[in-house]
Amino acid sequence: MFGPFERAVAGRYLRARRGERFVSVIAGFSLVGIALGVATLIIVMSVMGGFQVDLLNRILGFNGHLGVYGAAGPLQDYDAITGRIRTIPGVVSAAPVVDGQVLMSGPRGQSAGGMVRGMKPEDFRNLHAVSDHILAGSLQQFEGDDAIAIGVGLANRFGLRIGDELTLISPQGAATAFGTIPRVRAYRIVAVFQVGMNEYDTSFVFVPLEAAQIFFQQPGQASQIEVSVADPADVYEVRMRIAQALSGQPVRIVDWQQNNNSFFAAVKVEQNVMFLILTLIILVAAFNVISSLIMMVKDKTRDIAVLRTIGAGRGAIMRIFLMCGASVGVTGTVVGVLLGVVFCLNIEAIQHAVEEVTGTSVFNPEVYYLTHLPAKLDPHEVLQVVVMALALSLLATLYPSWRAARTDPVEALRHE
Repeated sequence: MFGPFERAVAGRYLRARRGERFVSVIAGFSLVGIALGVATLIIVMSVMGGFQVDLLNRILGFNGHLGVYGAAGPLQDYDAITGRIRTIPGVVSAAPVVDGQVLMSGPRGQSAGGMVRGMKPEDFRNLHAVSDHILAGSLQQFEGDDAIAIGVGLANRFGLRIGDELTLISPQGAATAFGTIPRVRAYRIVAVFQVGMNEYDTSFVFVPLEAAQIFFQQPGQASQIEVSVADPADVYEVRMRIAQALSGQPVRIVDWQQNNNSFFAAVKVEQNVMFLILTLIILVAAFNVISSLIMMVKDKTRDIAVLRTIGAGRGAIMRIFLMCGASVGVTGTVVGVLLGVVFCLNIEAIQHAVEEVTGTSVFNPEVYYLTHLPAKLDPHEVLQVVVMALALSLLATLYPSWRAARTDPVEALRHE
């Protein structure tokens, strides 16, 4: 498409001589603008994609993909129901759970609201989102009626260690002549875990299932049965199979999409809006390309006229300036992709370096739920950004190139 003559002239125009630096400086700013726009767009899309994937994995790993609840209250015959669910194709695990809200009190008078989750010791050990991230203690001690496992955030807030006691207070106590007396029980800490999600690490505690049934006065009952499936995308099909297998039981089934639909829908909308907003950076840089090329055409009017008089056609002139603008766009896009990819691959090291230099927390887990800044490079998103940047850069060169090709050599040389 571009001949040696056109490449040579375009290369000459891009290498500014003395007295022609201003146009070259504007072209440089355009290149930097495109590079920063592409890099920023790749980084933001990768971080938001990583945030969504990491958050989804932690939520599903902690809570399971499905929840089977009693239609009118706690589940009574939960062992039999759990056994039937485990035989259904696509089900990886099923575990009865007793949940309840409590007020937690530390040994030095600290208090905070939280959630107690009672699970059988073997089911708790198979909950890899927690059991694979034990920082202190051992799950071998997770048994009996006084054992408890807490998150690292709660341990740090209350100053708790293995062997200390954490007091749980439930408002649903025994009714007496003097009113309702809350239930109070102290539990011995046997394990400290770190899920990596601040909400879980600071407000969730685990106790053996029987201990939770005693504390919440639910003997022989379970709040729900947590079910994990092989593929979260197939949760609807597995849900239908469970509903058919339990057709005679008064239960209701809720999957993760129903529980978290509004949350992840909001994250997706935010991701799309950020994409549109950051695209404006590349669009502004494309307008800079138009400005620099128009100035170059005005500056090279005499050169264009000379080229026309020695035989260069309008198509050749147009291709020369197309190459000038495309060179800025392609170079800026390549530099931006390299910057964005390198930044995403080293984002945690960059985060730690910034925190050490500034002495502040760049990524506050109490605000952003997670304890680290995630990034997931999606090749399709990177390709989408590259195609968009190249398309905008190419469109930005069309008008200045067409204007250069329309230059009349007679009018341009009239006053020379």
